[in-house]
Amino acid sequence: MAGQKRLSVIGIGAGDPEHLTLQAARRLAEIDAFFLLDKGSGKQDLAKLREDILDRHAARGYRVVRATDPGRDRDPADYRATVHEWHERRADLYEAFLRDELADGGHGAILVWGDPALYDSTIAILDAVKRRDAVAFDYEVLPGVSSVSVLAAQHRTAFNRIGTAVQITTGRRLAEGFPEGVDDVLVLLDAHCAFQRFTGEDLEIFWGAYLGTPDEMLVAGPLAEVSGQIVAARAEARERKGWIMDVYLLRRRR
Repeated sequence: MAGQKRLSVIGIGAGDPEHLTLQAARRLAEIDAFFLLDKGSGKQDLAKLREDILDRHAARGYRVVRATDPGRDRDPADYRATVHEWHERRADLYEAFLRDELADGGHGAILVWGDPALYDSTIAILDAVKRRDAVAFDYEVLPGVSSVSVLAAQHRTAFNRIGTAVQITTGRRLAEGFPEGVDDVLVLLDAHCAFQRFTGEDLEIFWGAYLGTPDEMLVAGPLAEVSGQIVAARAEARERKGWIMDVYLLRRRR
């Protein structure tokens, strides 16, 4: 529709600017304004990576609109209710951006680390904004290179083996037990190193942190042998940098 506000949700990869797709690079050059949620001073290196991507690919004189990302309890009693309330506060920010910072016919963008379809809330939040029907807009989603794709590439392995299934889950769910009927499990958002629960089983692990960045860390081997190494490396890196993003593949050995 002519004059309608447009929004692009652009996957920008796990950290390496060269993982940006050609489609994403072309779209970045067409954007009027980028809406960025500021996660605080503790993640300035991520902000710098994002700025490098914009400087390289966005149109000259591009505009950035920033807002403070609302915090949330990372270990709540009611996880679903807490995340829902957090999403509503983020929806308030996106709605305000579309209403106040983008002219009719304008084209804005939200940059998403990795791929917007994999454990990211942006799509669900924009759908919530559309249901409010307070701002008329349409949006598209451009896929990006995910952290799990980079993990597999760096370890020179595949997600699955012949005739088997692979499951993607979170550390919170893994802590409840190893998924039944699956031999290969990709785990994200594991703040408590849930893999330690399974050191008595015949598993191997392929772990990575800060994938695609100069701080990238990789460990692989039998889980019983390298579990402690991963826990120690993770703790040291988090203390040094103030944050950590990691992912791993747990695999039953044959």
